[in-house]
Amino acid sequence: MAPGVTTDASARPQPSRNATAEKLLDAVSDLMIERNSTDVSLSDLAQRSGVNAALVKYHYGNKEGLLLALLARDAEVQVSHLEYLLQQPISPTEKLKLHIAGIINAYYRFPYMNRLLHLLLHDSTEKAAQSVSHFFVKPLLDFQRRLLDEGVAAGEFKPVDPVFFYTHLIGACDHLFHGRHAMSRAAGVGEVTDEVRRQYIDHMIDALLGGMLQPERRRAAARN
Repeated sequence: MAPGVTTDASARPQPSRNATAEKLLDAVSDLMIERNSTDVSLSDLAQRSGVNAALVKYHYGNKEGLLLALLARDAEVQVSHLEYLLQQPISPTEKLKLHIAGIINAYYRFPYMNRLLHLLLHDSTEKAAQSVSHFFVKPLLDFQRRLLDEGVAAGEFKPVDPVFFYTHLIGACDHLFHGRHAMSRAAGVGEVTDEVRRQYIDHMIDALLGGMLQPERRRAAARN
């Protein structure tokens, strides 16, 4: 899930390299994955990490600061590679395929990501929401807008609303990695394995590009 434009570094929580601080991030990440929930208490965190809960305040200010730092850490690699991808000497179609795969891979590794985004954007302080918007949402939307425009200019894509594209891709990832638990009860769907991840990348590339590619590009893609 790296900006198509330069981001405001001051808005991004700087991940601490302190071993105790990192241990707290690892513990909250592991707990959210295991529970399929962002509802993790400080006592749960202390028990898992072996670190006194008071040290959350010392390193991150409060629980919100901890969650902001976790999202910043999880998104760092994905966000930092966006500008690099945009500058590669390959077609917009190939860039988009790599981007779709990158977003799905990020959610496979951090399946709580979208719920953490919603929590920090809608159920936390205004300062937290602005921080997330600046270091994650805006860079991703800006990158996608630029890539979609590049594809239209190259004659490869139909015009696509970047907000619809963002919603389609991010929402599809969230539902697979979060909503799959509901589907498992209703339809016997299993866990998201590495094979499922690969299949979903292929499915989303086909689904998104199938509606975006110009007819001649669609025929060429089908031949390949």
